[in-house]
Amino acid sequence: MERNVSAPLPAEQRLRRLKRIAILAPAAYMLLLLLGSQLLERLLPNPWAPRLAVIALVLIGIVVFAEWIFRIIARQQATLAQQNAELQALHEAGLAIASDLDLDKLLAQVVDQARRLIGARYGLLIMREQPGMPPIVFASGLPADRECRISEITSHGLLDQVLREGRSLRIDDLERYPGQRHFPEGHPAMRTLLGVPIRSGETILGALYLADREDNAPYTPQDQLRLERFATQAALAITNARLHRRITSLAIAEERERIAREMHDSLGQVLGFVNLKARVAADLINRGQAAVAAEELEQMRTAVQEAYQEVRQAILSLRATAPGRGLVASLREYIQRLREQSGLDVRLEAGENLRFPPAVEAQVIRIVQEALTNVRKHARASAVTVRFAPDPGDGTVVTVSDDGQGFDLASVEAGRGARFGLLTMRERAESIGGTLSIESAPGRGTTVRLWIPGGAQHGTDSRPDR
Repeated sequence: MERNVSAPLPAEQRLRRLKRIAILAPAAYMLLLLLGSQLLERLLPNPWAPRLAVIALVLIGIVVFAEWIFRIIARQQATLAQQNAELQALHEAGLAIASDLDLDKLLAQVVDQARRLIGARYGLLIMREQPGMPPIVFASGLPADRECRISEITSHGLLDQVLREGRSLRIDDLERYPGQRHFPEGHPAMRTLLGVPIRSGETILGALYLADREDNAPYTPQDQLRLERFATQAALAITNARLHRRITSLAIAEERERIAREMHDSLGQVLGFVNLKARVAADLINRGQAAVAAEELEQMRTAVQEAYQEVRQAILSLRATAPGRGLVASLREYIQRLREQSGLDVRLEAGENLRFPPAVEAQVIRIVQEALTNVRKHARASAVTVRFAPDPGDGTVVTVSDDGQGFDLASVEAGRGARFGLLTMRERAESIGGTLSIESAPGRGTTVRLWIPGGAQHGTDSRPDR
């Protein structure tokens, strides 16, 4: 039958009750001894007999009371030890799912960890999608040698109660429980069931189901409470993974818009320039001015070469910002290709284990790319260093320093610096909670300094990557 879990007596209330009993019980016992001793003094002629009887009863009462108190303490210790073990298991299960931002992998982890947490043979996770879309279904523990197309089920019978009504379900005997069952071919027989909703606020994200404990015992109210707590952690992890997916989609859309804008600003202008020069060269050739036409064609060749470099740089930037590769690995590949294409001596100083959230890493990569692009285009530098260093506070400092010609920062910031992309870099830094500053002077090179919060497992490597 379906059961609801009654709330256990609060620990503070149990302690207050125990304190009252510990005070009132000895007082009542001593009162009874006092009354009993007066009665014995009247009944027994020997005055020592009542006193010895009272002493014996006091000793017996002390022993009995102490035994009772210690048994209560032992039960409390056992309960606390069990609760600590359950919390530790719940904490470990929560950590296992909290670190995964890939939604599909996370959902598979949720149902696997739920099985391990409760000790169940089978697990099922049903996630609600957008209206009109089929639900997402993940199963765990089903026999590998038997085909069971559980994802093809369009209705789940009594399981839908948890999804629709958002209340937990605990069934000791599925055969006797009323309601429809929609099992696909190859589905194993099951006897007991435990189902809990996965909520985010008032919204039901999905439901988590377990069937048949490994020890064949029925599910207990403690199992239900533990699974409900785990479902709360799962809801947070799922919400976080969905948010990460949306942020990634927005970042992709932003990157596409940036590429389109750059293509329009750079490649579009170059093609317009080439088209104009081609007309001029054709007119000069028709007028027999071949030498002048050759000069125009040379300008065309130079413009096309620059456009070719711009396209290669854009492709290189896209490769470096591919998701899932890691910050240092992406920058290392980008810098290696930049060396090959530009001849610049670029050094990367960063620890292999440097980690940030994926959205932060994507912006850091783009800022470093923009700074290096400025060096390649404008600095006339021979060497540049990219360095990640821990900040004395809770953060990381990224510097891009070159030995180039430098520039007048005041005049650039006054309006002539749009071509350097300084505003874009600052906006990217602010979007991840960081700050960006630039130090430069004519003949003294340029340093772009980015500060960003965090930076797990920093371990900056002192060995430069060449």
